[in-house]
Amino acid sequence: MTAPPHPDPTPITVALIDDETLVRAGLRALIDAEADLRVVAEAEDGTGALDLARRTRPDIVLMDVRMPRMDGIQATTALLSALDTPPKIIVVTTFENDDYVYGALRAGASGFLLKRARPEDILTAVRLVARGDSLLFPAAIRSLAATHAHPATPASAQIPTLTDREADTLRLMARGLSNAEIAAELYLGVQTVKTHVSNILAKLGVRDRTQAVIAAYDSGLIRPGAHPPQDGGT
Repeated sequence: MTAPPHPDPTPITVALIDDETLVRAGLRALIDAEADLRVVAEAEDGTGALDLARRTRPDIVLMDVRMPRMDGIQATTALLSALDTPPKIIVVTTFENDDYVYGALRAGASGFLLKRARPEDILTAVRLVARGDSLLFPAAIRSLAATHAHPATPASAQIPTLTDREADTLRLMARGLSNAEIAAELYLGVQTVKTHVSNILAKLGVRDRTQAVIAAYDSGLIRPGAHPPQDGGT
């Protein structure tokens, strides 16, 4: 997983919320060594997340999912519901197949990282999410959905009506395809795919690709193990 440094001369600001001092220190040293990234705040649990975000306005929060007093799910919910312009949240976890991780994604986190991830993957993830490419580790997210998403009612009862092309696009998004790859699969222009993605986000009332995919699994529109069509539809 690679991504170029953020082109804007203004650094991407990051807040660290983790109950392990050593983890925070390691992440701070890693991030602050990059010219385009800067740690602006840290906290040892979710109880201070909202005040921290209001004071420092980070672009990205790296959020531990299992913490005392207030866990990452509660803290994610608080940040996204209380702030007019909330930061994007990346969950940091020890185990990927964890109901806490899926809970945080459902609450609005843009993706997750494993604590054992390589340093370069952590830096790339921060840059990807900051620029809006927020579906990290799509295969792992599909695995989480297969375990934790159990829609109780038909998709039509839970999700707004999508056109055939929008539904095809969403299914391919769930496979982790980029806009260019989706365009190639569906024989469309990249700009048309961007329009479909924007329409999907607006109809679902979500702010990024990860949330769109989670909504699709939770609604039953996408079933674990299902494969999207390779062509057809208008």
